[in-house]
This record gives sequence, structure tokens and C-alpha cells, in this order.
Amino acid sequence: MGAAAPMTPPRAALFKGGAEPAAQNEPTRSRAGASAAAAAFLPAPAAREPSMSQRQNQRRGGPRADMVPEIAAAVGFVSSLLRTRGCVSEQQLQVFSGALREALAEHYKHHWFPEKPFKGSGYRCIRINHKMDPIISKAASQIGLSLPQLYQLLPSELTLWVDPYEVSYRIGEDGSICVLYEATATKPVSSYGMLTCKNQMMLGRTSPSKNYIMTVSS
Repeated sequence: MGAAAPMTPPRAALFKGGAEPAAQNEPTRSRAGASAAAAAFLPAPAAREPSMSQRQNQRRGGPRADMVPEIAAAVGFVSSLLRTRGCVSEQQLQVFSGALREALAEHYKHHWFPEKPFKGSGYRCIRINHKMDPIISKAASQIGLSLPQLYQLLPSELTLWVDPYEVSYRIGEDGSICVLYEATATKPVSSYGMLTCKNQMMLGRTSPSKNYIMTVSS
């Protein structure tokens, strides 16, 4: 009789502690390791691109944050004058307000001095003196309003001062100055006692008292 074949030890005895690892866990660990290794070589996610409106604002250059309320007050006032006559639709007013807002932001961006609020006041002043202010006429052209129509819709004498911390206006040469917007923050000390564009226009006659009205939003 031939020699008996050596007995093969049980499979469990080949592993430390006699416990055989669960076969179903091996593919799971293998896939998890492969995924982690692959992730290490993936490029970082690209930054989100700005939206269309954000790109347009960047190209156009929106108003500086420190002039937003002043420009809003001026635009709202002029728009309210157009609305009063009832000849311009609300949709047209929205287009006009947006065009005027952008035009003023562009016009003021290098002439806005919060530390010296009255510096450049004459440059920023919107003026209708039997001659239409070019910024208003340009914005009005966006909704198809001609110069003759503007002269019918707007006062023939209008002065609108747009300064840091304050927006005011006067209708007529001898009208009272009315304040549309006044910031609650204290104005710089250097701004007091200066000869402003507004004061220059009032020299030689008694300055009318200021009237305060609520800002009309566009």
C-alpha cells in the first residue's frame, strides 16, 4: 500500500488567528483604494465663471458703492418728473432709469470725493436752463424721447446737485432748494464753509430756505 498523501491544512489555518477575511469586502476595499488614488491625480475643479450680468457690470463699470444712494436719489427724482405727465410707460421708465444710472456712474467715477463732498460739485450738477442736460437727453434717447418731448415733460429751469452725502434740487431760478437725500453720517469737517457751486449760484440774493422731501424711487 502506498504512503498516504499529506493532509492539506484547513484554509482558515493559513490566516493569523484562524479567521478568514470576508471575501465580499475585498472588492470594496479595492475599489475604494483605486478611487482615492485616482482622485489624487484629478485636476482641481475650475472656478465658477461669472454670470452674464456680472460680466456686463464689470465691462460697464457699475457705480461705486459710496455713490449708489446719491445716484439712486437723482435718478428716482428725474424719473418721477417723467412719470408725472403720464406720457411714459413704466417699462420705458425702467429703461430710462437704468440708462441714466449708468451714465451718471460713468460721469462721476473720477469726480467723486467723499472726503471733500463739494469738490467737483459743478461738474456733477445736472442742469436744464432752456437747454437740455446732455446726460438726460442721452438716457431719454434710449426710450425714443426727442428733445422737444423732453422740454414738454421736464421743467425748463432745473438744477440738480448730486454730491456725496446730499442730493438737492431747485426748480426755477428763484425756487427753494429742496433736499432729496441726506446721509445720516457726519460730513467731513473740511466740507464746511466752502464756496460751493450751489452757493455761488445763490450769491447776490437771499438764499431760500431748504425744504426736505422724501426721495421718490424709480
